[in-house]
Amino acid sequence: MKKIKYPISWSKDNFSIKIFCSIPNIATGILVKASETFFIVDPGDGILRDLNKELKPSQILKVSDIFITHGHHDHVGGVWSLLTYLRVMNKTTPLTIHFPKGCIEILHIHNAFKKVYGEGLPYKIKLNEIDKGKSFTTNKVKVTAFPVIHKEYLFDRKTTRQVPSLGFKFTFEKKNICYGGDTAYCLELVKQAKGADLAIIEAGHDEDTPDGIHMTLNEAKSIGETAKEYFLVHVPE
Repeated sequence: MKKIKYPISWSKDNFSIKIFCSIPNIATGILVKASETFFIVDPGDGILRDLNKELKPSQILKVSDIFITHGHHDHVGGVWSLLTYLRVMNKTTPLTIHFPKGCIEILHIHNAFKKVYGEGLPYKIKLNEIDKGKSFTTNKVKVTAFPVIHKEYLFDRKTTRQVPSLGFKFTFEKKNICYGGDTAYCLELVKQAKGADLAIIEAGHDEDTPDGIHMTLNEAKSIGETAKEYFLVHVPE
């Protein structure tokens, strides 16, 4: 497979997504736009740099929701700096952070941020801790959060454990984007990606030693090909 050149973008009518990067162990950063609504998904390190190349400061201040698939550093490394930027730039509208139940990284980042800046914070931060899966609507975008399978190695590099993890499907004006986040092959992702206008599927593992942590290229393609269009991301460089 050819090396993926980021950023990669997709747009239909008033609905679009831009993946600034999705590099294992380094960073992920995704911007979703639905008309005048702005969502950020998995703000890894460098998200402020990428957003400021794409949006005006006034548009960044309009970001209403952040979606976190899981708590690994390459998906949440930019959360603190993003929250601080919104404070410095005097955001006044609420910000909701959606994340899987048990994702202690987000809870700790939020608690530390409130401890440092809580008394002088011009905007309200709301936490939406999602258990297993649910559907809801925010700013006229329907969001379906669904559980996926993502594990991590413990220090012995042999034992693995499940990480609280979600995928998200965004639907706006009859168009939908399915983003699986980091996951092994799982039936819930197969279900959500099928027929999607765009499926964003990670292919972070080689073909020879699947381990329940990421999908192989062939597994990812088999899911992506059930959507109208698809991107493969999180492919090791």
